[in-house]
Amino acid sequence: MNELRENRDAWSSENCSIARAMDIVGSRSTILIMREALLGTRRFDDFVHRVGIGEPAMAARLKEMVAAGVLERIPYREPGQRTRHEYQLTRKGRELMPVITALRNWGDTWAADEAGPSVLATHRDCGEPVRAVIRCAAGHDVVDGEVDIAAGPGLIRRV
Repeated sequence: MNELRENRDAWSSENCSIARAMDIVGSRSTILIMREALLGTRRFDDFVHRVGIGEPAMAARLKEMVAAGVLERIPYREPGQRTRHEYQLTRKGRELMPVITALRNWGDTWAADEAGPSVLATHRDCGEPVRAVIRCAAGHDVVDGEVDIAAGPGLIRRV
């Protein structure tokens, strides 16, 4: 680990997965749209109402999210109405659930008001609270201080 810390200044952030993820989901409105999509919201007007941003901003953000591949536009048509589109999560979008869950868990602990969290997420099968955890590929829960970071195959080194 000491070698890693000494060489970090030689690392470029050009291929940083965190920076690239933030390019896709790093705005407040995008995270709130993801919250709503994970709760089952599909239609434009419902996103506007529940997220609380204007229609032009919502249209732009949904377009970006479709282009990024976290949502897809699916046409639908109510009887006697024109064809419209709803937005459904892609696999890429559904895989943000642990991220949104971790943000909610952190917010419930550190940002909720005195009354407590506004929503409770529980496991449908047993009723217990849902929490995000960090677990290694062998199935061990990992706590703070137990993670080593090493250069990966995509690391770009500064010259």
